[in-house]
Amino acid sequence: MFKTILHANDGSEPAFKALRLALIMTKQNAATFHLVCVEEIPLMPESIEEIREARSIAASRSRPIVERVRELALESGIEMKNHLKSGHPVWKIVELVDEINADLLVIGATGHSAFYERMLGSRADRIVQLARCPVLVVK
Repeated sequence: MFKTILHANDGSEPAFKALRLALIMTKQNAATFHLVCVEEIPLMPESIEEIREARSIAASRSRPIVERVRELALESGIEMKNHLKSGHPVWKIVELVDEINADLLVIGATGHSAFYERMLGSRADRIVQLARCPVLVVK
């Protein structure tokens, strides 16, 4: 049923809970598994140096996530295709859904910015609204 499964991971516990389900579904469907981590860049940076610093911090945060996901995927006998993006997480994830023609997107219900989400609305909600494929939100 699903040929291409995309999992977005920000390193949070809900994201890794979603990963476990994404790996099971990938194996059950003999699908291709893609991981995306998004380096969040400030919307209104004051300088190019602020962007460089944000990218450096984000890249160092993404590396352990990618390695942990790769290990769990290999333990499940699944090959992973990795995507590192820079920008706003919602837009970058939704763009990648279209770019790789994902049949299913698997995400955690909340991430690192739980306070932000309570105040302004969930990124997961926005992704569900904007993605052109089914989205499985794991609690």
